[in-house]
Amino acid sequence: MLIKRFKKNKMAVLGLAIVLFVVLTSLAASFVAPFSPLKLSLRNRIQASSDENFFGTDHFGRDIFSRVLYGGRVSLLVGVSSVALAAVVGIILGAVGGYFGGRIDYAIVLIMDALISFPVLLLAIGMMAVMGPGVKNIIVALALVFIPTYGRVVRGSVLSIRQKEYIEAARNAGSGHLKIIFLHVLPNTMAPLIVITTISVANAILIEAVLSFLGLGVPPPAPSWGNILSDGRNFISQAPWLTIFPGLAITLSVLGFNTLGDGLRDVLDPKLKQ
Repeated sequence: MLIKRFKKNKMAVLGLAIVLFVVLTSLAASFVAPFSPLKLSLRNRIQASSDENFFGTDHFGRDIFSRVLYGGRVSLLVGVSSVALAAVVGIILGAVGGYFGGRIDYAIVLIMDALISFPVLLLAIGMMAVMGPGVKNIIVALALVFIPTYGRVVRGSVLSIRQKEYIEAARNAGSGHLKIIFLHVLPNTMAPLIVITTISVANAILIEAVLSFLGLGVPPPAPSWGNILSDGRNFISQAPWLTIFPGLAITLSVLGFNTLGDGLRDVLDPKLKQ
């Protein structure tokens, strides 16, 4: 039933197609890219698009096409890993707080409110300023940004269903708290979480690009879309392709994940579309 609704939803299909294209081209970078993303060629500095260098070269003679492909690996790794970490922690905190209530819930809500009180980008910048640049650090920083989103949604869902008859029946049957939470409560929160995940990945990719552009994200020479943009900003009038192509990659990936999220929202809950 869901598969049929998904196939009929043009937005969901388009979003999935874009996401698959971005993911597959990034994963296949070692087969598709004509050069190493770190290969220098000072004789070919700031060269426009050609048969040899499809997207031109940068001020070190590095092939932009290869760097954009390999940069997609890093940007997607950061986006997916940070959201996955945030989902695990946020879901557990939200489920525990909503199910048990009392002081546990109060403490968890306090933590969520503290994190969510900061603007997302400002919190990420502050975390990276403290921890320093690096892929692992940016994954942790972005996870902290998205934990409240998952925690609040799961907590709200748990609060609304914890007194349902089937939950009471499970308790009376002798099921433990963990079994009730993971087998009866959390499965009923999956629909909104799937939508949140796709949109959060898009936001994580965008925030990583901003942080790397500011020099707080993925450190050179490892390519990410953000630091490729940062490298090209001083040559934007002389060599606009240095910023155009990584910018298009960011736009395409964010568009794909957001479109997929909007489509999944309509597929999983048709009432919202109405």
